[in-house]
Amino acid sequence: VEGCDRYRAPLVLEGGSIHVDGQGTVITTEECLLNPNRNPGLSRAQIEDCLRRYLGVECVIWLGKGVHGDETDGHVDNLCAYVKPGEVVLTWTDDRRDPQYAISRDAYDRLRQARDARGRRLQVHKLVQPRPPAMTKAEAGGVDVAEGTQPREAGMRLAASYVNFYIGNRRIVAPLLDPKRDGAALRKLRALFPGREVVGVPGREILLGGGN
Repeated sequence: VEGCDRYRAPLVLEGGSIHVDGQGTVITTEECLLNPNRNPGLSRAQIEDCLRRYLGVECVIWLGKGVHGDETDGHVDNLCAYVKPGEVVLTWTDDRRDPQYAISRDAYDRLRQARDARGRRLQVHKLVQPRPPAMTKAEAGGVDVAEGTQPREAGMRLAASYVNFYIGNRRIVAPLLDPKRDGAALRKLRALFPGREVVGVPGREILLGGGN
């Protein structure tokens, strides 16, 4: 309707499935972009080629899975995000019994072994996740369920992560998810983004709908 030029890329992905550093490197997850419901006709190499051509990147860093229980099939923006070129922040837990531990550990190892488009090794900052929240019966009953979407059931774990923040020119907007850990998360983000104001906003309602 606007009459603007556009192009149709031969690739299915959402904005949350990639994170770029602006200097030729993109980070994504195998769980998302290699999922049969995204690009079943494309091989890993073909997907990398598309990312290079359409994003203008040179280097693709593949992580494994995204945050445990994330219904976006492992969007990377809930797991790992660039702070600046050469530095990333990764959602973390020290609880080995938590299924997120193995996911984050694997991502940490991959990130530490990777080199970006400029040959740098990445500095990885760990951002401790909120205590895993669970959907209450009242919350489950208050969510409209559409056909084909994930069911909302009382007791189900919500894929909460402080890494899914918004980066603006002057501010970082981060989700508030756990009163006992929100303060530490905001302090960590302020240290990582010293030139920006860090603002926390209640994120549970968005989380109930599958976002963050």
